[in-house]
Amino acid sequence: MVSHVATVAFLGLEARAVEVQVQIAPGMPKFLVVGLPDKAVGESRERVHAALSAIGLALPPKRITVNLSPADLPKEGSHYDLPIALGLLGAMGVIDAETLASYVVVGELGLDGRVAPAPGVLLAALHASERDLGLICPAAQGPEAAWAGNIEVLAAPDLLSLIGHFKGGAPLAPPQPGIADAPVILADLKQVKGQETAKRALEIAAAGGHNLLMSGPPGAGKSLMAACLPGILPDLTPAEALGIM
Repeated sequence: MVSHVATVAFLGLEARAVEVQVQIAPGMPKFLVVGLPDKAVGESRERVHAALSAIGLALPPKRITVNLSPADLPKEGSHYDLPIALGLLGAMGVIDAETLASYVVVGELGLDGRVAPAPGVLLAALHASERDLGLICPAAQGPEAAWAGNIEVLAAPDLLSLIGHFKGGAPLAPPQPGIADAPVILADLKQVKGQETAKRALEIAAAGGHNLLMSGPPGAGKSLMAACLPGILPDLTPAEALGIM
């Protein structure tokens, strides 16, 4: 049986789709990871093995092959641990493999079965949103992933909680988007004396989202007026905040 789990490879600020294919077949016991993995991905075999043992599950004494497709794309990082582990659980019949196909999965595993944070969760969430899929990620990064928009986010603290969720015994609560720090406003229009026409122009540009060209001699107040503009702009929506990262 072959199970399929979606994850991503990070190329700068771009998330590329990667499919984790896990096959358990008769043969001499062996655990192979292929598909151009780097050393961190190759070491995931030991982390996955230890994490499954920690929750009371043993790997079957068979030939286990994990293929990271496309095979010609370099795979780097520890965030492949969780998709490999869930692919194994799907191939072993512990979790329904068809259900796993509805999610993009990222996360590093600890030896005790905990799901540890991994870089790039927000990029993975945006990628999952574009593909109309949900996201499975570490619990510590759930608030970050929730900023991606209207997608299902399963933020799990450990493997056992994920198994309990998919078995229906203990559903995971959806995370709330993290609260961004309030911007520091260094200048305010109250500091500007006079300049009623310029103030009016700022208000019109802020309300309508228009461009603004400031011209005048040195000392006319152009820099101060520009510094005051953020103070009258409306708050960014989550999509706008992500767009100007």
